[in-house]
Amino acid sequence: MLKWGSALAFGLMVAGIVGLYYSGHLFGRHLWSIGVQVAAIALMIFARLTFGMRSFHATANPTEGGIVTTGPYAFIRHPIYAAAMYFVWVGALDGPSAIAVAGAALVTIGAALRMWMEERLLVARYPEYRAYMTRVRRIIPYCF
Repeated sequence: MLKWGSALAFGLMVAGIVGLYYSGHLFGRHLWSIGVQVAAIALMIFARLTFGMRSFHATANPTEGGIVTTGPYAFIRHPIYAAAMYFVWVGALDGPSAIAVAGAALVTIGAALRMWMEERLLVARYPEYRAYMTRVRRIIPYCF
C-alpha cells in the first residue's frame, strides 16, 4: 500500500512541476531567486552523489546498504525532496499567482507524503533510522 501511495505522491510532484513550467512559474526571474534555485540544484546534486546511484524509484523502496547519514544527510533527512521544494517555491513566489502557489503546493504535498511513507519503510527495515529521525530534521536544518 505504501508503494502505491508513494507512486501517487510522485505523480502529484510531477503534476506540480509540469503546471509550474507551463504557467511560466517554475524558474526564477530575479537574481535572488536564481541564486536560491542554483543552491537548490547544488544541494540536490550533492545529495545524489552522497546517496549514490542505488535508488531511482518512482515508489518508496528502501535500498540495500543501510541509511546514509553523511554529506547533506547529516543536516537534512530528505535533501533531494527539500531541494525540489526550495526550487519550486522560489519560482512560484518570484511571480506569485494562484496557479504558481497551487503548483508548488502539489509538489510539497507529494513530497511530504513520500517522505512520510519512506520513513515508515525505513524504520521497519533499519530500526536505527528512528534515532536518526530524532537528531536530523526532515527538510529545513535545525527547524523542520
